[in-house]
Amino acid sequence: MQTKKQIDTMYRTHTCGELRLEHQGNETTLAGWVQRKRELGGMTFVDLRDRYGITQLVFDENSSSEDIEMLKALGREFVIQAKGTVRERSSKNKNIPTGEIEIDVKKLKVLSPADVPPFTIEDESDGGDDIRMKYRYLDLRRNPVRENMVLRSKMAHAVRSYLNEKEFIETETPVLIKSTPEGARDFVVPSRMNAGEFYALPQSPQVFKQLLMVAGFDRYYQIVKCFRDEDLRADRQPEFTQIDCEMAFVEQNDVLDTFEGLTKYLFKTVKGVEVEDFPHMPYSEAMANYGSDKPDTRFEMLIKDLNSVTKGKGFKVFDDAEFVGGICAEGCAEYSRKQLDELTNWVKRPQIEAKGLVYVKCNEDGSFKSSVDKFYSAEDLKEWVEVFGAKAGDLLLVLSGEKSHMLNAIGELRLEMGNRLGLRDKNTFKPLWVVDFPLLEWDEESKRFHAMHHPFTSPKSEDIDLIKTKPGEVRANAYDLVINGVEIGGGSVRIFDSELQAKMFDLLGFTKEEAEAQFGFLMSAFKYGAPPHAGIAFGFDRLVSLFAGLDTIRDVIAFPKNNSGRDVMIDSPSPVAEAQLEELNLKLDMKEE
Repeated sequence: MQTKKQIDTMYRTHTCGELRLEHQGNETTLAGWVQRKRELGGMTFVDLRDRYGITQLVFDENSSSEDIEMLKALGREFVIQAKGTVRERSSKNKNIPTGEIEIDVKKLKVLSPADVPPFTIEDESDGGDDIRMKYRYLDLRRNPVRENMVLRSKMAHAVRSYLNEKEFIETETPVLIKSTPEGARDFVVPSRMNAGEFYALPQSPQVFKQLLMVAGFDRYYQIVKCFRDEDLRADRQPEFTQIDCEMAFVEQNDVLDTFEGLTKYLFKTVKGVEVEDFPHMPYSEAMANYGSDKPDTRFEMLIKDLNSVTKGKGFKVFDDAEFVGGICAEGCAEYSRKQLDELTNWVKRPQIEAKGLVYVKCNEDGSFKSSVDKFYSAEDLKEWVEVFGAKAGDLLLVLSGEKSHMLNAIGELRLEMGNRLGLRDKNTFKPLWVVDFPLLEWDEESKRFHAMHHPFTSPKSEDIDLIKTKPGEVRANAYDLVINGVEIGGGSVRIFDSELQAKMFDLLGFTKEEAEAQFGFLMSAFKYGAPPHAGIAFGFDRLVSLFAGLDTIRDVIAFPKNNSGRDVMIDSPSPVAEAQLEELNLKLDMKEE
């Protein structure tokens, strides 16, 4: 039991979200930030906030003159300590858990005064993104942002609980590693002790987790920071966090079963949501039906190929196109000319780059109205409608052009229509595995193949004979977890045979010398007995933002960068002193010639 002396020397005996009516009459000490102050007649009310909640403090004419003087100076975000007695509120606030009680304050102490904050610390703040990023430590005081951080913490704990139970070993891998030419751009770090040489920050712990399999660790995981120097968007940051895993003596389905289990466990324990078994969808099917390798399957509206019913009718735009395809928007035949023009302008944006949009309205009387009536008869349009399986009241939206570009464009249009029609409910979760990716993709600029995932991805065993003759048709033993149109993670069965790995390097344009210089240590390790192994990495930031119902990972990272890769709070990146550059053998001559 606490003594009176102990209570007097404590900063707080309870949190601001803890006290209830059953504590009535108890002496308490609270500490926190002033949310707001209200003066009503001879009484002053102060809402005191900490991370646990808000409690109302009450000062009246019986308060000491010293406390009254402090109250006059008290402003928002002052840090204070209040000692008093818990009592029942006469005017209760049912919107907060502590709304039935208040504290009759006997002693007030200002622990830290505060300037007026640049924006209100409220759930709905009046601060824009830029100002809240600059004062991120204030933004983190707001309930929605703090709750995102709490969610992130709970999810990290749940990940560790699940994987530890499955006998995975959490192992740290190096942060200062070797730069490699494949993948995104590296962040590089100059070495002071090795003049002219550089470390790289890891884009992933890929080679180290494979080495851990060679070492016999069998099951590895790490919640790890990774770094990529690439252009930013809503789901990218220069530094991000992965749930990184590798398993030995497994095949593809072993990995999928294990991490489908992890995903279900997270949904159940963190969100209280049961999700069904995850279907497997080949990459080719995802691209053909959804125009994306990360399909949102919460709604149908599948892409249909119209080549067979649109060609040879004298409409040059379609006749000259490699691909004509579109989607059926149910119940949208009543769209006005203004709405259709808006959609046309939407697909013409630089992000989509379609040249135009053709529409067909399926009228309630069975007739059709299209933007290409000059070229296509009612019978022609009926064939289109049959391809889509459309009905009266539906609207067909059609694009044409180079096939891969148009599939992507129609896929984006599909998502936009899904948004407009309210079909992308954030409380509905539709996970799936996308499998059978191409092993390689051709790059026109460099005139060579690049690994679609990375150089250590194994080809499907039945496609190995195609490596020399038809490399573009070889499928990878790779897989992505997709939930609601977001790629949550991906991985592959790895190459563990030195001979096959050498073939892969050759196919990717590496000379023997280049392969040895970049990956010789891994090839050397394989000579000492490499087990069959496979792995996966989940984007932890993306997973948390999905659980939080957010569209950007920035809001689930405590101190994120902005879209220019800058931390505007600490003003980073920034120049360094010339003396530092000299130590690193990086002194720059900035004089103009």
